[in-house]
Amino acid sequence: MRADREVLTVAGREVAVSNPGKILFPQAGYTKLDVARYYVAVGDGALRAAGSRPNVLVRYPNGIGGEFFFQKRAPHSRPSWIDVVELQFPSGRTAEEVVPRDAAALVWMANLGCLELHPHPVRADDLDHPDELRVDLDPVPGVEWPQIRQVAHLVRAALDEVGLTGWPKTSGSRGLHIYVRIVRRWRFDDVRRAALALAREVERRAPGLATSKWWKEERRGVFLDYNQNAKDRTIAAAYSVRPRPDARVSAPLAWDEIDACEPGDFTLATMPARVAAVGDRHAAMDEHAGSLEKLLELSARHAAEGLGDAPWPPHYRKQPDEAPRVAPSRRRTPAHPLIEIARAREKADALAGLERWKARHPQVSAHLEPADVLVDAMRGRFRTWTRIRLNLQHVPEPLRPAQEALDPNDDIDDWSRGPERPARRDASAQGPPRRRPSKARTGR
Repeated sequence: MRADREVLTVAGREVAVSNPGKILFPQAGYTKLDVARYYVAVGDGALRAAGSRPNVLVRYPNGIGGEFFFQKRAPHSRPSWIDVVELQFPSGRTAEEVVPRDAAALVWMANLGCLELHPHPVRADDLDHPDELRVDLDPVPGVEWPQIRQVAHLVRAALDEVGLTGWPKTSGSRGLHIYVRIVRRWRFDDVRRAALALAREVERRAPGLATSKWWKEERRGVFLDYNQNAKDRTIAAAYSVRPRPDARVSAPLAWDEIDACEPGDFTLATMPARVAAVGDRHAAMDEHAGSLEKLLELSARHAAEGLGDAPWPPHYRKQPDEAPRVAPSRRRTPAHPLIEIARAREKADALAGLERWKARHPQVSAHLEPADVLVDAMRGRFRTWTRIRLNLQHVPEPLRPAQEALDPNDDIDDWSRGPERPARRDASAQGPPRRRPSKARTGR
């Protein structure tokens, strides 16, 4: 066996793992081979979450400390047994995306540096009708795990009342996701509308804990991200390894486990033993597909009461009943005074710029609450970059500083948009797209 290559026999196939000793998690010491073996160990559950679905490849070829990128198009150089399906996106573009069918495909994806599984909420045999509504509980800064638990139980109660079954999982980061299996009858816009109605209902029950507000400067508590149900949106699937120093994973849970667990309990090292002991907590999920009719009736009542559509992500076309897509801070009479601090390719660089700003403005910084610091992961076509803004709503008006030059102010546009990876290179050996030389720009 070559030292730079190891072959795993999985699902009756031989799958090569190149450079198996490459460290992907420097702090924990986990290698590419460790990730591949992890997906073999949890293969049944991982395929229940991501299998038979088109998947975006999110690749970390040099580990979690290196550059990562999104790859929608399946590599041209791939085994004949890797299945693909062509999707059409809201932009009008099309792409053939990978559809994993067995654990061998998961190992092949791991060899490309894919830590996370990012499936669409549709099956490859019907790309227009989702079989999954996704509830994404996204905490604003300062919100801790106990509050997320509270909101999760409120979501469960609301789902019970409309005859739907929720299947919770840790996100593998700070939040929590709830899968809801649905019959394949409704299109994406209807599923998103149902998710928005659910978010507004949970907010009505606990306005101090939960929010359906799209604009970050308006959020307080735990945001129910209804837009995760728009077409072309994906979330990290159950069993996904997340790019955290401890290699934590997205863990399926039973409802009675939520109050006793912490997100850090579930890692690449601990999850295989958990699966061996208790199985897949979502094993029965496909047997409980429900109807969206009652949520859509609730949406219709909201509309009759004057609640139109809520904002969509910026790259979607404006909807007929959507309010003006203008952030509160940009309105003619802004409710939230925002300033921008940094734009950076790397989050750490943006946060360093924030600390420099705080050092220059200590009196202002003393008035900022955790939720006033808006750290945005801005997604380009292939990569994310970081924007940091400050909501000065809690800063006395005489102390509010003017907008300054951004620090840092990286050249983002060309870098985040591409170029796409050339087909002639072998997929297993491809690294991230080359960076273009930085161009100084003045201030996504």
